[in-house]
Amino acid sequence: MKIRFLSSLLIIALITVSCEEDNTPDIVINDNSVVNNTTTDGGNGGGDEDTADLFGFITEDTTLDPSIRYRLAAAVFVDEGATLTIPAGTVIEAEPNGVQNYIAVLRGSQIQINGTANNPVIMTSAANTPGPGDWGGLVILGQSTTNLIDPNNPDDLPTSEVGQLPYGGSIAADNSGTISYLRLEYVGGALNGTQELNGLSLYAVGSGTTINNVQVFQCSDDGIEFFGGTVNVNNLAIVGAEDDSVDWTEGYTGTITDVYVEQTLDGDSGFEMDGFNTDFQNSGGFVSRPTINNATVIGSGDNSRAFRLRAGTGGIFNNVVIEAFGRGVVVEDDTAGDITSNNIPADLQFTDVSFTGATDEFLYVDDFSNPTPPVQADVIGGSAANATGTDIATWGAGWTVGIN
Repeated sequence: MKIRFLSSLLIIALITVSCEEDNTPDIVINDNSVVNNTTTDGGNGGGDEDTADLFGFITEDTTLDPSIRYRLAAAVFVDEGATLTIPAGTVIEAEPNGVQNYIAVLRGSQIQINGTANNPVIMTSAANTPGPGDWGGLVILGQSTTNLIDPNNPDDLPTSEVGQLPYGGSIAADNSGTISYLRLEYVGGALNGTQELNGLSLYAVGSGTTINNVQVFQCSDDGIEFFGGTVNVNNLAIVGAEDDSVDWTEGYTGTITDVYVEQTLDGDSGFEMDGFNTDFQNSGGFVSRPTINNATVIGSGDNSRAFRLRAGTGGIFNNVVIEAFGRGVVVEDDTAGDITSNNIPADLQFTDVSFTGATDEFLYVDDFSNPTPPVQADVIGGSAANATGTDIATWGAGWTVGIN
């Protein structure tokens, strides 16, 4: 495999292409002029399996070997023009170095994760006693849309929260590869309140990318976050996120079909949804408006929110089961330029929703004295009797963990 170290000058050149300020410490990888494919045999042809270290840049098409147990020793970057292929059954164990240790698929590169229900790809922690935040997770940076980009200055790209890696563009159907049957364990974390890594971070990932059957298990930040983009996701399970389970911002407009959320670690919102990134501004002039089909969202019995919609986001939600959240659907008008409730009903609507254990099924939070505030019937329609959620017992069988 061609995974090599690059000089710190090249790293700095890569991570400082940005239109947004980011105070994340520079990632420095020393130039040792070697190919990083050291493999250790179990000895005498038997016993322990072979192991290999992963770190640095992947600069050409590379396929991992499922018979080798890989150690993620430091951050890995799939470079522009290269494809990293990970066959079914491959296990990658990350050293528990927090957010400095992650896999990033850079803009213009691809990842092909080819797991199966009987033989998923597993990315996990190498710690003896693993826990949330042991490593940073998987980051994919595409060339699709984000409303951080000013259409009058399209070459001035935003960068990721950790690593300052550029992303975004105008290719709605951009293809960053395929992910099928992947389990991400003990992931996520933060350098501070604005520089975070999620279990799966999708930066302007395009609709040409295929993402099916993904679980994030025990995450120190959000389970999955969409930073703009148009990618569709099918069969998504988030169990044990310490912050939000599903998060979007920056004008995400894809479709998520069959999503299961279980907040076993007293997380924040099941879904936290923003129309744009309020740390900056809506330069592109559009907001998030995805579609969610078949969702089961289970809280931990406290006063957290199942669905929190703010910063002008839209969203179409069909067939939703909400259990053990004190607050069900919360609509917030919190930004003057992008009023969330203005999307009701055409671009913000829930259909066929059931509530179990909710103190407040619907809440409206108004910072602008709306003379005609929306009520529950404006936002939630259909029939609770039609709400079945997602059938996690069927599509999650055999490859997911920790589901009650």
